[in-house]
Amino acid sequence: MSAIVYRLSISAQKGQRKTNVPSAQLDKKLGIIGDAHGTTERQVSLLPLESFSKLEHPDLVISPGDFAENITTEGLDFDLLKMGTVIRLGDDARLQVIQIGKECHEDCIIRQKVGDCIMPREGVFARVITPGEIQVGDPIEIEKSEG
Repeated sequence: MSAIVYRLSISAQKGQRKTNVPSAQLDKKLGIIGDAHGTTERQVSLLPLESFSKLEHPDLVISPGDFAENITTEGLDFDLLKMGTVIRLGDDARLQVIQIGKECHEDCIIRQKVGDCIMPREGVFARVITPGEIQVGDPIEIEKSEG
């Protein structure tokens, strides 16, 4: 199976639940246009759909965007993503991996309900190196893997 953009999610304000959108514009200065996190160093966040099943819990329904990720992928081998890796999304847009994992914040609802959160271990953060429009269903390719 080829890797694809499974869902795209943005929020206009930090701390707000992300909304799924059919397409997004990547910009070198703004990250994902319309997303509150785009102007930070970690412009774009990615998380594999395959990780969601690791947190199955009867009291919790998890959907793409619930971990505050911008891009939920399907079929992308995150073990191949290292610092500096360049990935292409769709025809033109390119991201460079700048961070793997993060600290989970104290108010994380998922961690409170389940006792765990996958974003600190499996989330990947990137910066935009080539702008472009991306859409749900677009292919994802690893162009260059460092190390």
